[in-house]
Amino acid sequence: MRSILQAICIIIFLFACSSSVYAGEIITDQKLITVDLGKQMLYAWEKGQVVHQTKVSTGLPKTPTVKGSFAVKWKVPSQTMRGGSKAYGTYEYKNVPHVMYFYQGYAIHGAYWHNRFGRPNSHGCVNVPLTSAEWLYNWAQKGTRVEVF
Repeated sequence: MRSILQAICIIIFLFACSSSVYAGEIITDQKLITVDLGKQMLYAWEKGQVVHQTKVSTGLPKTPTVKGSFAVKWKVPSQTMRGGSKAYGTYEYKNVPHVMYFYQGYAIHGAYWHNRFGRPNSHGCVNVPLTSAEWLYNWAQKGTRVEVF
């Protein structure tokens, strides 16, 4: 009986440790954006509480969204985005709204050209519905922490 109880405790411990985000990482007085690639969800945190959440579309398997700890580097109200490759397809979208770059060419931005939020669909950026993109753009400042996992 004791060994069964120990095994159950180990399983519970391992399950708890495999969680994508730990509570200790979320408790902060600073604003924080988290992007959960598995759930295809973005959460905006302030003072340890979720203040906004939305479904997103992140990178496809051949063009994945970068994982890690970042910060909003610069913001652009609207711009033309183009890129891709012959192997993975090219794109050009004019007037992409509410762009917030967090690492090299990776950004969180509004996407008007599709409504497939909740599943991967991008060349690596974090595509957000237009109303959420506007809210995030107005809420986040340059330097706001971005965690992608």
